[in-house]
Amino acid sequence: MNSPLHSVALSAPQLISVIAPCRNERAAIDAFCESALAQQLPFGWQLEVLVADGRSDDGTRERLAERAAQDARLKLIDNPGRIVSTGLNAALAAARGAVIARFDIHTEFAPDYLAECLAALARTGADNVGGAWVARGQGATGRAIAAAFQCRWVVGGARSRDRAYEGEADTLYLGCWPRAVFERFGGFDEQLVRNQDDEHNLRLRLGGARLWQSARIRSVYQPRSRLGDLFRQQQQYGYWRPFVMRKHGQPGSLRQLVPALFVLALAGGALLAPWWPWPLVALLGSYVLYLVGASLAAARQAGEWGLLARLPLVIAAYHLGYGVGTWRGLLDLLLRRNAGQHWSRLTR
Repeated sequence: MNSPLHSVALSAPQLISVIAPCRNERAAIDAFCESALAQQLPFGWQLEVLVADGRSDDGTRERLAERAAQDARLKLIDNPGRIVSTGLNAALAAARGAVIARFDIHTEFAPDYLAECLAALARTGADNVGGAWVARGQGATGRAIAAAFQCRWVVGGARSRDRAYEGEADTLYLGCWPRAVFERFGGFDEQLVRNQDDEHNLRLRLGGARLWQSARIRSVYQPRSRLGDLFRQQQQYGYWRPFVMRKHGQPGSLRQLVPALFVLALAGGALLAPWWPWPLVALLGSYVLYLVGASLAAARQAGEWGLLARLPLVIAAYHLGYGVGTWRGLLDLLLRRNAGQHWSRLTR
């Protein structure tokens, strides 16, 4: 498709709208506001930041109201649906900008983040642009989680984690779109508690739109800092994958199916083990060797050899959490259970 951007980027400077969902983020909301409002835009461009709060009960909503009263660029939007997709759509409905950018509360953005998004849209003619998904953890476990997150041997070579990659992409972290893209393809699927970004990007690609990842668009994401939280997060991501596949008849990419196939192989090996233990022994032995190699690769890439003791469990949490979640979602889908009943209050 011909990008609608050129009528935006080559005309007089306009308004860019940042949209961000949140719920119960009192500890992070001030840092987010400061990062978002500190954006250095090209000459003449104006900024508005719309934060859709999902009925927070920890003081987040009140703090947002205070900050909005101090800076007219910041606007508090109500999100009665309380999940990410309804929050994004509520903010999108209130946004007035010719360009829309998605922000995340747990991400720190370079001061030129939006400027580089606008430049990438103009330079490439793409319909959605974004930067690499770069993690920086806190504490030893958080740093191990971030190291695994960035390692291609853990995430299946996903280009979204490659800081240096510049080119076409199948999905993007966050995103920045000309408004006309939403007018053509619609907003975010409110039936999805998770994976609404991936589904939207898949919808764009299937409709002929172009996605572009730029190494000049820089941000840093703060991942989970505890192993149990990581496992639950990956379960949630995996849970919603079958619902995206049902909608479009395909996954966003084949690597998203690997954890579920691994869990299936483990279950099958365990069932056969009383009579034929060797498949399970071979599978577990191979995976242990993989964990050693992937942990070495992740520690080397991060430059932190002290993380080696934690990395095998972290990597296993990524894979097993996602795989178990995928099968749980598939089971609910096949049995026609209320989709997402167990996750309906999750916003992160």
